[in-house]
Amino acid sequence: MAMTLRLSDEESEQLEALAEAEGRSSEEILRLALSERWSKLHKQQQIGDVLERILPRYQGLLERLGTG
Repeated sequence: MAMTLRLSDEESEQLEALAEAEGRSSEEILRLALSERWSKLHKQQQIGDVLERILPRYQGLLERLGTG
């Protein structure tokens, strides 16, 4: 999918500097950033799912530990 991305002059300069420093294209830098953010969101959702299952089981213990 083709896309137009509007960046401020400062953002454009930062993107170009980052791409040059890493020896990558601007497009690759943006794709990697998207991939990293997606992975972070997915991990956070997985942690939330686990906590929803685990916390009720150990709620009493956690409350006792918190008041000790």
